[in-house]
Amino acid sequence: MRSPIVLSALVASLAGCGSFTDAATRMAYDLEAGVSRLGPEEGAAYTVRHATPSRPGECAGPFKVQFDKVGALIIWCKDSGGGTVSSHSTTYHARFVATSQTYIVDKPAGSVLLIRIERRNGRAVITNVS
Repeated sequence: MRSPIVLSALVASLAGCGSFTDAATRMAYDLEAGVSRLGPEEGAAYTVRHATPSRPGECAGPFKVQFDKVGALIIWCKDSGGGTVSSHSTTYHARFVATSQTYIVDKPAGSVLLIRIERRNGRAVITNVS
């Protein structure tokens, strides 16, 4: 009877560490942390730096990121020829940050994605992605 309890505790602790998350969800977690660093005053700004790949062996080639104005975050991981090898999406970040417009950015392998957030009308808003 003790083994199921230990196993349940292990699974719960791994889930909390992000062991079962995908690239989009981990990027959303970076945004959540960035919003917590954003000052409360109108016009405050902070740039989130998301290193890709965020987990070794995942999304190791070039990638494309879309922050959709309606709240979706989509990442396409590509191979060296530009073919999509996997894609990940989430709306988790929309709980704490809005997107002023749709951004679609292509990035080379191993590059850092910069996401600028600003305080506008009391809300954190993504204002640039590069």
